Amino acid sequence: MQMAPTQTRLSTSRRTETCDPHHNISTWVDTYETHVSPKTIQSSLAPQLDTRLTNNLDYNSQESLESPRDSEKSVSHKLQRRLAKNREAARKSRLKKKAYVQQLELGRQKLAKLEHEIEKTRQQDAYMDLSNRVHCLLLGNINSGIVSFERKYDLWVVEQRKKESQLVSILQSGVSEDELRVFVDGVVNHYDELFRMKADAAKVDAFNLLYGSWKSPVERLFQWLGGFRPSEILYILMPQFEPLTDTQIVNLSKLRHTCRQAEDALTQGIDKLHQTLSQSLAVNTGEGGNYDTYMSATIEGLEALENFLNQADHLRHRTLQQMSRILTMPQVAKGLLALGEYFQRLRVLNSLWSARPHHMINS
Repeated sequence: MQMAPTQTRLSTSRRTETCDPHHNISTWVDTYETHVSPKTIQSSLAPQLDTRLTNNLDYNSQESLESPRDSEKSVSHKLQRRLAKNREAARKSRLKKKAYVQQLELGRQKLAKLEHEIEKTRQQDAYMDLSNRVHCLLLGNINSGIVSFERKYDLWVVEQRKKESQLVSILQSGVSEDELRVFVDGVVNHYDELFRMKADAAKVDAFNLLYGSWKSPVERLFQWLGGFRPSEILYILMPQFEPLTDTQIVNLSKLRHTCRQAEDALTQGIDKLHQTLSQSLAVNTGEGGNYDTYMSATIEGLEALENFLNQADHLRHRTLQQMSRILTMPQVAKGLLALGEYFQRLRVLNSLWSARPHHMINS
């Protein structure tokens, strides 16, 4: 009788233990706290968390490093292209600026040269006016034809320098021979204009044209019958014509030989005239004679100078024409430039001689 209650109590307690939720939760917590402590969780989860975090950090760091590199490469490439474009633009700008400055400098030089020529012309005109007044005061009269020729000749020299400057520019620009011929003919025709001026002046006073002051003293020393000696000029200009063909050499030699023959004939004629005039002045000087008759004959002999001067200029004119036919246009252009430079140097030499220091004169 006593065993029954005990069994009943045990079964009741088991049933109660099984069905009580609070008891089960507390028992589970106690068990979990006993076997799975916080230290156990930390020790078991830490490696996994560390691994995942490390992987995530590596991925993020790699992503964060690779993306800026690619971006920097792209930016660097664009920057280099932009800098290259800027450098090219700056180079082109410098070249344009340099060309512009050169054009300005060239224009300034041309303007300065033109102003110098204008001023020189004004000074020459002023000098001629002063010279005319002095002659009028000293002589009481003056030959207006000679004065007009001298003034025209001064202007001719200025214009000749302009044409030669144009010819230099055209020759350096590399134009065709037909275009170059226009400027070459312009220079040759300008010489023809001088020959016509001299022919008109010879009618007025051939003696003044032959020995007058329209040429400087140094120029008169080198001139022949009022101008250059053609055979001598051909000899001086020969090196400027090179390279020459065999045919050109032969033709130039023939031309020079022909010029020398004509020069000798004219020189002999002027020497004969000089001898005749001397004899005319010396005849019967001791006997008195008719003075007026002798002077009239001498003046008529002097008038023959006009013919000699015209023939000499005709020979110079023909020489320039024949030279243009024998040579090519570039060769003729170089020859004309050398001829103008030769005359310019004679004028400069005369200026240097006139302006030489006094101690050189005294010594």
